[in-house]
Amino acid sequence: MSTKCILVIDDEPNLCLVIQACLETIGNWQVITAESGKKGLQLAQTEQPDAILLDVMMPDMDGLTLLKELRKSPSTKKIPVILLTAKVFNNDITQFDQLDIAGVIAKPFNPITLTKEVTKVLDWS
Repeated sequence: MSTKCILVIDDEPNLCLVIQACLETIGNWQVITAESGKKGLQLAQTEQPDAILLDVMMPDMDGLTLLKELRKSPSTKKIPVILLTAKVFNNDITQFDQLDIAGVIAKPFNPITLTKEVTKVLDWS
């Protein structure tokens, strides 16, 4: 069984480190991180990860803009994307439902259960 590769795109370096540590240690997955939307888009195209964890609120290119860019490109349009967001209000969830995403994980999340949440959202066994 091959190791899954996850691309984490979040502008908070410490959060990237926490997510990377959790997914590598508990999930035994390979994790690549990007601290900007532009870098994340570039890595998605070159690395072809199995899934992307994407922060919604970022300064250079927000997550929803980046998601649109990912969906435009033939090389990245089929990569499952999970949004990481602190904004999980009813009107946001309605907006998220209309996007082509695998799911949403709310911040702050529990680092111990993050791998389980990702596995569940992506239906990986």
